[in-house]
Amino acid sequence: MSEMKRKAPDSREQACMLCGRADADPNICGPIHKRNGLCAHTFCLSLANGLYRLGSLHDGILGFLLEDIQHTIKRASQKQCFVCGERGATITCTETGCERSFHLPCASEGECVTQFFGQYRSFCWEHRPQQAVQAAPEQDTICIICMDPVGDSKSYHTMVCPACSHAWFHRGCIQGQAVSAGILYFQCPICRNQVEFRSEMSIMGIQVPVRGPTWEDGNAFASLQERHQRCDVSECLYPQGREQAEGQGPWQLLLCRSCAAEGTHRRCSNLTNSTGTWECDSCAGVGTGATPDKKPLTAGTSSPRSPEPAPKTPQEQPRTRKRCWEQQQHQICQGGGIGVPQWIPRA
Repeated sequence: MSEMKRKAPDSREQACMLCGRADADPNICGPIHKRNGLCAHTFCLSLANGLYRLGSLHDGILGFLLEDIQHTIKRASQKQCFVCGERGATITCTETGCERSFHLPCASEGECVTQFFGQYRSFCWEHRPQQAVQAAPEQDTICIICMDPVGDSKSYHTMVCPACSHAWFHRGCIQGQAVSAGILYFQCPICRNQVEFRSEMSIMGIQVPVRGPTWEDGNAFASLQERHQRCDVSECLYPQGREQAEGQGPWQLLLCRSCAAEGTHRRCSNLTNSTGTWECDSCAGVGTGATPDKKPLTAGTSSPRSPEPAPKTPQEQPRTRKRCWEQQQHQICQGGGIGVPQWIPRA
């Protein structure tokens, strides 16, 4: 019997009817869905033999019709998982003539490969795809991600980058990186190859989510897109305070034309209403910036550099770069033969 225990009988959480697990890893099985008394993981549905998405996403569960799911459950009740020994195995090896079946949560322990794209094919330990690159880790080679030793050769649990043949890592470690990075940022940790690396990892059974990286979840870097809105001179003269400004005139807030990280009201730095740019002390050099007790910088006069157009604000720059990057990565994914949804720029 496998060490991977099935759902505890006293658990109140409803188990997936295709794998029998309520506590399966969501990074492998996907989120769980419930409808009309049926309960199933996203990838348990996609990988189940003989179960096809025949409806729209609003029909049944994610397009899998409820009657088809029930038929699959009934058929699987006669199949035994070759890993854990229990019945209800819905996934069978794709190799013609092979009858080995297994549950999706048992795949890793049974050294099976499940492909999370295209036809969602699955393979047992005997017929799974192998990495073609001719390489073997040197003595004392460590995983580039967790820094623990890897095996002495390529195996199910020890993998290598197909592009550089230098980055060695554990299957579980690279799966964790794929989940964090998402399809746009998933790449070799050493050579940064994306197309060849991502394609081979997907074939070898690594689940790469079609989404952005988790480090952008929760708008973690929203502050980088905010425009500086404070007068930073030593003595702000505006009666409403440093945090307030007007749209034009002497109390309009000008940002440093070089860093955009400091600001000043025109009057607070003795700038005329026609002055369009300003530079802080840090960027212009101590003693040359426009401050109340120093001669102000005016366009085309005292600045050691010729006037430059005002730079894009921090709010504009990251968003523009991010859109270009996302569009470029989407094209890379398509060029590598990995199906991704149509790229739609974010607002």
